[in-house]
Amino acid sequence: MSTGATSREVLFAGLPATELQLPNGDRVVVAHHGAHVLSWVAGGRERLYLSPQSVMDGQAAIRGGIPVCFPQFNQRGDLPKHGFARNQSWTVKPARLEDDQAHLVLTLNDSAATRQWWDQAFEALLLIELTPGALQVDLAVRNTDSKPLSFTGALHTYFAVSDVAQARLFGLGGQAEWDAVKDRHATAAPELRFLGEFDRVYSAAPQGYELQDGPHTLSIEQDMDWAQTVVWNPGAAKCAALADMPADGWQHMLCVEAAQVYEPVGIAPGDFWQGAQRLRVL
Repeated sequence: MSTGATSREVLFAGLPATELQLPNGDRVVVAHHGAHVLSWVAGGRERLYLSPQSVMDGQAAIRGGIPVCFPQFNQRGDLPKHGFARNQSWTVKPARLEDDQAHLVLTLNDSAATRQWWDQAFEALLLIELTPGALQVDLAVRNTDSKPLSFTGALHTYFAVSDVAQARLFGLGGQAEWDAVKDRHATAAPELRFLGEFDRVYSAAPQGYELQDGPHTLSIEQDMDWAQTVVWNPGAAKCAALADMPADGWQHMLCVEAAQVYEPVGIAPGDFWQGAQRLRVL
């Protein structure tokens, strides 16, 4: 019987991954491809949505979990959609384990592969902290170049919900809202509901959010180093057009992302930036 946190190397759908587990049964699985969080089980329940049709070949981006979008958000630039970090193999450091918490760090440095898209020296780190009922994911970026670095990006978290039409998101009320579906700017309502395609960018709220899924509630907080929060669900029609999603996948997921969409983060030579998303079962 384990008396403390454990770490082990596993294959997840054929992909090399690291699994951290706590004595209470909470666990997180992180693929080395893309430093991609594939699963977070807390309180005996899977909290992340991972598409059963995602391509897990170590080349393509993975659909679901927590993709790391870096150094570009979506198609707002000349790089591949959502940047290249989610398609690269990251280096895994030895886990740091304590009685009731576990920490993992994965790193990505510039290489010939990254320089074909982005002529920039850098070091990116994904820092994962698993504690009872909670998961914290930080993206840290160090500018190892002699010139300034700028990037946009996101922690593109897919939450599992039993029925998105019944889900509610609280905490964004009063924040600036851009509805990308209708290209309309407004102020966010106190309670967000999801009927059909939903794709909106909000000014981040420092107090954080609550995602209610029937009797289950998650607290979602982000560092204000991430200036925006993106909330996304493809809806039925868009989901049907995604080859790596089942037709009904949209009913069982909601993305709430810590993001930098509009203005790039600037990092001076030798300096670094760090931003976290913190998830907690209520």
